[in-house]
Amino acid sequence: MAPQAYVTLLIGALIVGFTAVALVRIIIHLTHVRQVLGTVIVGVRVIAMQTTPVGAALDSVNTSLKPVRDFAESV
Repeated sequence: MAPQAYVTLLIGALIVGFTAVALVRIIIHLTHVRQVLGTVIVGVRVIAMQTTPVGAALDSVNTSLKPVRDFAESV
């Protein structure tokens, strides 16, 4: 084979090699991003659970405090 063919094969191999390394780095970064996003999603769900409306709890408290309210009104 001519030397030009070897140079062409070498250049092609270098391009494929650099592309493979770049793709592996992208995969590593995307895996890290996926883990971080999973943590963020869990955090958002916890915040959503902790900030639920207090409607049901408020009704329960009002029902429990009805005798106190009635006594306060009678005074």
